[in-house]
Amino acid sequence: MIPSITLIVLWTAGAAYLVFDAFYVKAVVSSVRDISIPAVTGLVSAEKERQLGMAYLGKPATGTAELHNQQQQTDQSFAAMRTASEAVLASAPVEVVQSAQKLYASIDQLPKIRAQIDTKSIDKAEVYTFYNTLLDNASSLFDTQGRILPVVTVALDGATTTEVFRATDQMSRGAALVAAGFATNSLTPEDFRAFTNLVGTYHSELDKSVPFLRPDIRGKFQALFDGDAYKQLVAAENALIEHGVWTKGATGVPIGEASWNTLSTQVLDQLTELTISNANEVSTQAIDDANQQLTLVVIGSIVALIAAIGAIVAAVRVSRTLVDRTLVTRLARLREEALQLAQHRLPDIVRRLREGQTVNVRAELPDLDYGRDEIGQVADAFNAAQYTAVTAAVTEAQARDGVHNVFLSIAHRNQGLVHRQLKILDTMERGEENPQQLERLFQLDHLATRARRNAENLIILGGELPGRRWRKPVKLVDVLRAAVSETELYHRVQVERGPDVSVVGSAVADTIHLIAELVDNATSFSPPRSQVLVSSTLVARGAVVEVEDQGLGMSEEDRDRANRMMAESPEFDAMALKSDSRLGLFVIARLANRLEINVEFRVSPYGGTRAIVLLPSSVLASGGPVDRGPETVQLTHQQQVAAAESGVAAVESDSSELDEFWALSRSRLADKVQTTESLHGALDPIPPGADIAERLTPSGGSYSLPVPTGVTRWPEAEDVDEAPPPVVPTIRPVLPQRQPQNSLAPQLRGDLDDEPELEMDDDIRSPEEIRHTMSAYQAGSLKGRQAGEYPDSRA
Repeated sequence: MIPSITLIVLWTAGAAYLVFDAFYVKAVVSSVRDISIPAVTGLVSAEKERQLGMAYLGKPATGTAELHNQQQQTDQSFAAMRTASEAVLASAPVEVVQSAQKLYASIDQLPKIRAQIDTKSIDKAEVYTFYNTLLDNASSLFDTQGRILPVVTVALDGATTTEVFRATDQMSRGAALVAAGFATNSLTPEDFRAFTNLVGTYHSELDKSVPFLRPDIRGKFQALFDGDAYKQLVAAENALIEHGVWTKGATGVPIGEASWNTLSTQVLDQLTELTISNANEVSTQAIDDANQQLTLVVIGSIVALIAAIGAIVAAVRVSRTLVDRTLVTRLARLREEALQLAQHRLPDIVRRLREGQTVNVRAELPDLDYGRDEIGQVADAFNAAQYTAVTAAVTEAQARDGVHNVFLSIAHRNQGLVHRQLKILDTMERGEENPQQLERLFQLDHLATRARRNAENLIILGGELPGRRWRKPVKLVDVLRAAVSETELYHRVQVERGPDVSVVGSAVADTIHLIAELVDNATSFSPPRSQVLVSSTLVARGAVVEVEDQGLGMSEEDRDRANRMMAESPEFDAMALKSDSRLGLFVIARLANRLEINVEFRVSPYGGTRAIVLLPSSVLASGGPVDRGPETVQLTHQQQVAAAESGVAAVESDSSELDEFWALSRSRLADKVQTTESLHGALDPIPPGADIAERLTPSGGSYSLPVPTGVTRWPEAEDVDEAPPPVVPTIRPVLPQRQPQNSLAPQLRGDLDDEPELEMDDDIRSPEEIRHTMSAYQAGSLKGRQAGEYPDSRA
């Protein structure tokens, strides 16, 4: 009894499914009959409209009336389709409704495209693309209707019909390209390639699809292929392909424009008619099959229902017992183990893999074994999912390690080359006496220093530390000046004297690099004639360094994003390699995180950006020896003079030899320079570049030159006439002394006193007067602007 009742119950369930299936098939087929088949007529009209529109854009003087007539036919066909589909879409499946709405949205754009064609405000490529999209949406609707049909034979017939329609559209697209070529007297290489592909594609589609059509329709297609129109069209297509591109008129083209339009239109109409016929037969047969299925289901359901009442109670009790004893217990245990793996163990393993740790995946992620039934299959699916996730994490970690290794390899090679280049430049600077040549060497020195910093950026991206290291603490002011010297526009940077505090040796290199990146950003994003101010002060938690520019500043969004990057430990993928890839900010964030330095960007009162760097007490030296004197800064004479002029490397020193050497330098410069202008031309501020940072190490250049306390200035004009001080021994060769008239012929030599004395115009100002005047003008202008920005400050 129980098996019989169970069978009846199963039959009832199956019958319900079959009833639903029958109604579902009828709904889908009704949508095909009332929407898709009427739509084919409108779509073919749209294909003809596409061809006429493209030809009209190429030859606007003709074809206007024919184009407008075709547009009216298209509108009438689509209007009839909408009217017939309103009632059908109300009961159609969701997939069909969505595809139909997408098609209607494209049809609604037709008036806009037509207006643009009339005003010639659109090119043929855009017209071609629009109509192709409309027809693709129609093909998508046909595919959806065929795919969701549960009856296999009907679904296959629907798919074949859709393929035939798609081949017809491809033939029409190729015809439109050639028609547009006739109109414009040129078939471009792009259009020729597209035409060739379309011809091959639609012939291939027809060859594959026609054998699967219904027998009577297949015979009609064969008659079409054997007809004169189709053969002539194929011959014309082959001739056009053999002829190739034409750009200077249609001369020599194997077929005329009128013949081409006639043949393509005739074949298109025949293909469309056969497509509609096949769709009608398929839809009619599908509706008949659905009605038969519905009749059988109703009769069988009535018979099964008579025997179903007695078996319901027993079946419910038995099934409930089985579920309670077996399924529920196993499902609950599977749920607990799956949650444990997904929420705890799997994330921990992925995190460790990303950190580069070695993980035995099989040991730490054992498979869930629940047998081979449905529950076991669910467990197996979860095992496969978690294994895929771990494999992806391993692959990602390996790829990241590979990228890091590439970065480090490139960076170390570049760093070695730049280091050798700096040593060679240092040797050349020490032996060069020509100021102009020395200036060029300093420029090369500075570029090499910047290249070294770029190499260090790659090393930081690779997760390692730069090669430069200090053992002893270095004064903070020296660190700031060394950072400024590594920037491109160092001469625009003003370093204010700060507190007497030192940075521990292990943090010197990273601090220099961090400040240099900030100064580089400040000089790059501020006006060329503005200054960048670098100041420092002591606070309760350490020392604060501020880098402030007078540029346009950062937007609030960019500033917040930069501050978040500084606050969080960024990963390499945080950069996302945008078009404005912020490599400098990323390096700053990595360095700050390594040293536990806080970096924050704020708005400057001058309108620019103020970068506030908090050096914690852990990176500041509490006391002990400090790198300075001969072990601290090792510079050539010209570098000392250039550094003194720019104010970048004015380092304090207690050396007793400084005064004598500086006096000797002034006297030698006075002998070589005749005017103040030539003095500044020969000794313009030259970037010490990486030399300050490089030569802070004990292994720097060949000798040390301490710099006087305070900001060293150039000698005034009257200093040149002073008697030179006693000569102090130096390791460099003495500059050659010029002797008046030593190179002249004896006949040209004479007493210089006999030469007429040149009269000097009293109105000509000296360079010093001009400098003071311009400084006063700049100061007054700055005060005026400040008063305009803060009028309340006078109170």
